[in-house]
Amino acid sequence: MSQIEVDIHIGERVFQVACQEGEQAFLQSAAALLDAEAQVLVEQIGRIPEGRMLLMAGLMLADKTAGLEEKLREAEGQMQALRAEVEALKSAPKPEPERVEVPVIPSTVSDALADIAARTESLAEIVDEKLRA
Repeated sequence: MSQIEVDIHIGERVFQVACQEGEQAFLQSAAALLDAEAQVLVEQIGRIPEGRMLLMAGLMLADKTAGLEEKLREAEGQMQALRAEVEALKSAPKPEPERVEVPVIPSTVSDALADIAARTESLAEIVDEKLRA
């Protein structure tokens, strides 16, 4: 692959940087991150020497990167713990089925319901006979 020159803008300045063909988008993306930090510096401090601006912007990016790497390590640790928990749950024996006892309806209630049903049927027959007559 051949080297190509790319113009990048950082802190209101233009720099020519060489990169491999096909890597321009990555270079522009990285330059945009550095430019965002440089713009903060320019807004806060005003015009500063190029070397100092690049150094401070790079340090600000490095600080953000270090914070993100720490969060990533924490997330990876949590993910590893959750995976271990899932594996433990998968390999654990299945729990015994829970036995549920349903209370028995007392026979007096069953007998009373049977009596009520018989009376209802008897009344229904009487009403039916009167309606036919």
